[in-house]
Amino acid sequence: MSFQAYMDNIEAKTGRTPDALQAMAIDKGLADAGGLAPGVKAGAVIDWLKADFDLGHGHAMAIVAWIKGKRA
Repeated sequence: MSFQAYMDNIEAKTGRTPDALQAMAIDKGLADAGGLAPGVKAGAVIDWLKADFDLGHGHAMAIVAWIKGKRA
């Protein structure tokens, strides 16, 4: 599955774009403009996405990659 396919599936499942999920992570203090917030591990973001949006591990990791700047 391509990275874009992951992003499309995430948006279909959550009703939110990757940018919207990144903004939510920033609001929660899990991320900042440069990526993950200082001291925050990927697991914290994954746990949040699994709990609040029922995303699987792979899809949650794709959002972590998005937050870190991956776009393709």
